[in-house]
Amino acid sequence: MIHQYKLGGYNIVLDICSGSVHVVDEVAYDMIEMFESNSREEIIAKIMEKYAGNTEVTEPEVEDCYDQIVELKNSGKLFAPDTFEPMAGALKQKTSNVVKALCLHVAHTCNLNCAYCFASQGKYHGERAIMSLDVAKRALDFLIENSGSRRNLEVDFFGGEPLMNFDMLKELVAYARSIEKEHNKNFRFTLTTNGVLIDDDVIEFANKEMSNVVLSLDGRKEVHDRYRVDYAGNGSWEKIVPKFQKLVEARGHKDYYMRGTFTHANPDFLEDIKQMLDLGFTELSMEPVVCAEGDPSELTQEDLPIVLEQYEKLAELMIERDKEGRPFTFYHYMIDLQGGPCIYKRISGCGSGTEYMAVTPWGDLYPCHQFVGDEKFCLGNIWDGVKNTEIQKEFAGCNVYAREECRDCWARLYCSGGCAANAYHATGSVKGVYKYGCELFRKRMECAIMVAVSRMMGGEE
Repeated sequence: MIHQYKLGGYNIVLDICSGSVHVVDEVAYDMIEMFESNSREEIIAKIMEKYAGNTEVTEPEVEDCYDQIVELKNSGKLFAPDTFEPMAGALKQKTSNVVKALCLHVAHTCNLNCAYCFASQGKYHGERAIMSLDVAKRALDFLIENSGSRRNLEVDFFGGEPLMNFDMLKELVAYARSIEKEHNKNFRFTLTTNGVLIDDDVIEFANKEMSNVVLSLDGRKEVHDRYRVDYAGNGSWEKIVPKFQKLVEARGHKDYYMRGTFTHANPDFLEDIKQMLDLGFTELSMEPVVCAEGDPSELTQEDLPIVLEQYEKLAELMIERDKEGRPFTFYHYMIDLQGGPCIYKRISGCGSGTEYMAVTPWGDLYPCHQFVGDEKFCLGNIWDGVKNTEIQKEFAGCNVYAREECRDCWARLYCSGGCAANAYHATGSVKGVYKYGCELFRKRMECAIMVAVSRMMGGEE
């Protein structure tokens, strides 16, 4: 399977199963489009007819171009067959008993009252709670015990607002550092915060112990303060932005992400990205809102063309700033055309419910943070391990070939079948397809590849 598109002045041809990316001229682009449904003679005749009068397109050159396409096909770089389906289930089953990452819900409470919060203002549709040090230590022990020979282990501090349990975080990290060598493990911690409680102590701790810090900012003040308010209804933008700037400056402007959410209120999210750039932030992410159907913040079909255009304009802005020597990173446009993820990841996705789990303040295990609070998805707990093996098998069976709708999609080996949580909330099945999200993902990938092509070619068009 191939996918062809034109963007940013480039004619791009993707060979889906080999991962090859080709940037070609108009003649080659047209010939590749005809290749599988026409004979050599038919293709050459059609090209000569289409480009009649163009003295630069001669029949010998067209014939040579055809032969080059054949060579690419024979070398497995164009029209490569899909040979991955037989290994999809087997690959995931091999690692389904190895846990490499935990999302620790250290605080099921929050000091903000964000209207669009998928976690019900941090409570996850339950009671407010914070994780005790004993539970947190046991969670790390559980991770070590179930990580097999894997050395690098990931732990995300999540909420609610995790800094509402900051003293425990410090004690837990000290515990982790005290045991990692004896078990030949290396913990890498990530903190996700709304910023309200950031102070000098938090900055010092984060810079010493956090491999990454995720900072929640929706961009423009009026956009951010529409949803991200405290319990008195006051916006948080003015309070948190200076704290974010101080933290990012102290981290040397690296190893962080500004994580924004765009909604029906701001489908023109590029303006929010520009605001973040103006504030001095260059490691950026803007995520489409996850909410219940009918929620006022829900993205609509009317928003879709606006959002797709924003992705294209964002790509243009990135290339423009590259040329100016002012590059920035956009999370969804990070793609390695020469290496990239292994075929296991490209087939099976994030590993939720198998390699990755969320832990509640009480020590219960869930496939990921977006399933916490839905009791039918409770896998077990950190003392007894996974007991709900049927649910785990369902997640272990999540791969790109488990979804019929994905089979003919050119982006399937980039998205790996998509997010199980989004699929469940949209369709009622973790193996369903969140079609709106698919539209956004395909556009993001086209733009990401175009930006990568521009960077590899030095911005030439």
